[in-house]
Amino acid sequence: MNRETVLSEQRNGVALLTLNRPDKLNAFNDQQYDDLRDALADAEADDTIKAAVIIGAPGAFSAGQDLSEMATARTHDDGEPHGFGPFIDRLSTFQKPVLAAVNGVGVGIGLTMLLHCDIVYMGRSARIRAPFVSLGLVPEAGSSFLLQAIVGPQVAAELLYTNAWIDAEKAVGLGLAADAFDDDELLEKTLEKASEIARQPLSALRRTKQVLLDVRADALTEARRREEPAMALSVGSPANVEAIRAFRQKRSPDFADF
Repeated sequence: MNRETVLSEQRNGVALLTLNRPDKLNAFNDQQYDDLRDALADAEADDTIKAAVIIGAPGAFSAGQDLSEMATARTHDDGEPHGFGPFIDRLSTFQKPVLAAVNGVGVGIGLTMLLHCDIVYMGRSARIRAPFVSLGLVPEAGSSFLLQAIVGPQVAAELLYTNAWIDAEKAVGLGLAADAFDDDELLEKTLEKASEIARQPLSALRRTKQVLLDVRADALTEARRREEPAMALSVGSPANVEAIRAFRQKRSPDFADF
């Protein structure tokens, strides 16, 4: 089932989910968060699907949060929560293996969502970055815990404080990706691995995924609990306003007074 911002197809027991806002470099707005959340829910409920692969429409994996919507939440008639939080809830508890094929830049959520994926592959030209400090913000989606758990506290601090780009080779070296492939082979290689996984028994995949999730569940919950009020204080702060203004004006931000 294709949605407004996420395309879905099934290939040999694998759900291929494509972020589809190419004119925005697949940056997330509320609709895309909701659409990917729902696509994952469908894949989880369908027993003919044993694994999922997430990729971006050509041009980028995801340029992160759509800054034009950052300060304005959509109004929903059903009263249910939407957007970032429910998407992370779904991704972080997804009961089947999920793979990411990073086919271009992955910024912000385009990086932090990778920390919730079981296996990440990158195209050789792909780059990822955690730009939160440069936007006057704090880490999101439990990345304050997950990033340190993967790369260690010193490297995590360096990446967060400097907003440094991480190319595919470095990502593999740091453990943020399992392997890198030529750009034109990335999707094929990722689907090959996903299909290999999909030949395994679903019951064992589900149970294995659950015990892997259980190892970090409490720490991840606590990390998100700490991040959310810090993020709420940061969004709309003077530093955040200056960062977004500078982005729109295509200039470097001036944080001298912040």
